[in-house]
Amino acid sequence: MLEGKDVLVVEDDPIFRNMIVGFLKSQGCQVREAEDGLEGLRALRDAIPDILLCDLSMPVMTGMEFVEEIAAQYPMLPVIVISGTGDMGDVATALRHGVKDFLIKPLENIMVLKSAMLSVLKSQDSSVAEQDFSNTWFNVADDGGAVDEELEWHIKELQDNPKAARELLMGLMPETQSRQGDWQLNYCVLQPADVQPVLLDYTWLMDGRLAFYLVDSAVGKNSTATTLLIRAFFNDYLRTRMAEESDLNHLVSLIEKGMHQSGYASPIRGVFGMFDACDRSLQVLSTGLGAQLQTSDSTQSVPVQAWLGDHASKNSVSKMYLPESGGRLSLSEIGSASFSVTIKRCGL
Repeated sequence: MLEGKDVLVVEDDPIFRNMIVGFLKSQGCQVREAEDGLEGLRALRDAIPDILLCDLSMPVMTGMEFVEEIAAQYPMLPVIVISGTGDMGDVATALRHGVKDFLIKPLENIMVLKSAMLSVLKSQDSSVAEQDFSNTWFNVADDGGAVDEELEWHIKELQDNPKAARELLMGLMPETQSRQGDWQLNYCVLQPADVQPVLLDYTWLMDGRLAFYLVDSAVGKNSTATTLLIRAFFNDYLRTRMAEESDLNHLVSLIEKGMHQSGYASPIRGVFGMFDACDRSLQVLSTGLGAQLQTSDSTQSVPVQAWLGDHASKNSVSKMYLPESGGRLSLSEIGSASFSVTIKRCGL
């Protein structure tokens, strides 16, 4: 429980701050207060709390500047944002800086805060490195009990606010260009502003491989929540298993297992890929989305197979090879949207 936990609350609204502080003290927490980011940084120099709660809209130092400073100076400190901002792009930026969870003011049920804190503290106690917001979602779903209330709140909030959900997913998109060694990745996306986006995530591994996936969040029940869950599993797999394994079917099987266990995820369309710079091989696994690989030599198709969540782990993997100049993988059958990923040697 929360009894005995040291909590720092950084919030400029005295009424809301007093309400949060009063509730935390009733739960047995040791609470310190700061009314802006500068005071918050001074408090951190005195002592590091078990968890920090902060707003994104504050005077003197903005909440975003404060979160950036926390990420740089205290990367292991778990942070939960409680904000009245309607800009999910800001929330997504905060999440990229390592924020563990976010809650939107006003809190209709204060127990949602308790659930979020318990979930984050549990992940810290379990020594789960580099947990992010979407990883916390899976921990909540898997644990059951009272914490499920927070998960249900998040899902309902995103269902009721598709614009906010879209802003959140768009804010989680990585940089449009990235490189490692002699190779670089670029992606180009054109999609209407009134539909949920295709989300891309990718990671360069230390051995020169590039792992990536794309998910169409516009299709399926609870598609935003499902997309966040997939993001959590993908990144967890890369941290814990990908150094020893390179089997896309195994990755997809673990994601599907988590989807089924969550109780809220629904089948969704996507595609997974792995590029190996050593031999220029590209493995692509369709999970409901088709694709075409265009190179200077040829055009090869990746046929549409079962959706993610519908036994896609049994789908076949297409293995292709890129020439020195690289190639472009373009998605097909995503309506009016257009999405392509280019992998090529730097300078070509």
